[in-house]
Amino acid sequence: IQICPLHSAKQRNNLERDVTMKGLYFQQSSTDEEITFVFQERENLLVTEDNFVKLQVKACALSQINTKLLAEMKMKKDFFPVGREIAGIVLDVGSKVSFFQPDDEVVGILPLDSEDPGFCEVVRVHEHYLVHKPEKVTWTEAAGTIQDGVRAYTALHYLSHLSAGKSVLIMDGASAFGTIAIQLAHHRGAKVISTACSLEDKQCLERFRPPIARVIDVSNGKVHVAESCLEETGGLGVDIVLDAGVRLYSKDDEPDVKSQLLPHKHDIITLLGVGGHWITTEENLQLDPPDSHCLFLKGATVAFLNDEVWNLSNVQQGKYLYILFID
Repeated sequence: IQICPLHSAKQRNNLERDVTMKGLYFQQSSTDEEITFVFQERENLLVTEDNFVKLQVKACALSQINTKLLAEMKMKKDFFPVGREIAGIVLDVGSKVSFFQPDDEVVGILPLDSEDPGFCEVVRVHEHYLVHKPEKVTWTEAAGTIQDGVRAYTALHYLSHLSAGKSVLIMDGASAFGTIAIQLAHHRGAKVISTACSLEDKQCLERFRPPIARVIDVSNGKVHVAESCLEETGGLGVDIVLDAGVRLYSKDDEPDVKSQLLPHKHDIITLLGVGGHWITTEENLQLDPPDSHCLFLKGATVAFLNDEVWNLSNVQQGKYLYILFID
């Protein structure tokens, strides 16, 4: 969401002199079942700390608020800031900031413990949470892709060590995360297989250039993902799997229709090749002893990917994502 128009240099100076401004926050009820959004006045501090950057926000992505994670991290506040993926113009920098200077165009992710909401005209953020925004990328594109871009880069580069010639299965490839992961995998020279959850998703994936090796339509629930992958790889199995969730039980035991379209964990283990990497987003993954033994015999690994898995090195090394995504 683009939250403010472009400002001239004079208007930006006025922003720096403003004493207060409004920011968007959310408040949970005592039962944690209801969320209330409120605008609050907040001070626009003129002094920037040593390693912090003062930023005029041009666009902020409205991502889902993970209240469960906040509770697990015991982050108790009366009001939580809303909006973390931001893009904007640097207004001022601290004395120890080395990567940025005023008027730089940047994009980044505010940390979980940030006191500033992204939905505010001006925020302060540590320089290590920002990178320079490529000139050809718009504000909304930068803010809208930064989180999924860093997650995809983390999954393929850090967790699975993707290289040319590898085969990758990307589940739900038409999703925001899936489309970026597909492009990154192609950029590395990998062979990509993907699943589609609807006819519209299938048509979208078939338009990719370079083309995806195989698009598996799972919308009717009749196609066997493991068989399709083994057929495509000559029985060797895929080197890397990026799932979008897995079924832990049989379809009859899954009440959610959408969950019924997910592959069973046994299917993932079956289609994984020797020395393969399974990157999962299933936080409650349960592997029985036979499952572990099969993975052991294959020399395969399982890694977990969540929305907050990024770190400083991911953000700094992931800055080429924006150029790649637009190209």
